[in-house]
Amino acid sequence: MKIGIACDHAGYEMKEFLTGLLAARGHEVFDFGTQSAESVDYPDFAHQLAESVESGQTQMGVGLCGSGEGMAITLNKHAGIRAALCWSPEIAELTRRHNDANVVVLPARFIDNDTAAAIVDAFLAGTFEGGRHAGRVAKIPVPAK
Repeated sequence: MKIGIACDHAGYEMKEFLTGLLAARGHEVFDFGTQSAESVDYPDFAHQLAESVESGQTQMGVGLCGSGEGMAITLNKHAGIRAALCWSPEIAELTRRHNDANVVVLPARFIDNDTAAAIVDAFLAGTFEGGRHAGRVAKIPVPAK
């Protein structure tokens, strides 16, 4: 699978860990930065990740920042993105099944690498159930005025 990944300075170390893990598992990883722990602005990297998923360059995305909130808010400004902030593998699985999320966002300052790996694994393994959830997901985009 082609997976995009992006972070700010707070998520840098976890991004590096996950990039290696995903590549070792056979995924093609597109790293949209940042490339160090120096302070940066998360939107600069979130927009690149969102554009890669929207364009089809990547199939799924992983975003990281300190709380996960800034990255999730920015990603969800893109019409083709359904980014979910996940703190546990169970939430990651549910958001794939019920919300057809295409980007998982991790709160790097509040979880460890093992938890991050379990969340990403659950997210990538999940599939959208459709059915009653499809109608709900179809209502997510803001209607044209």
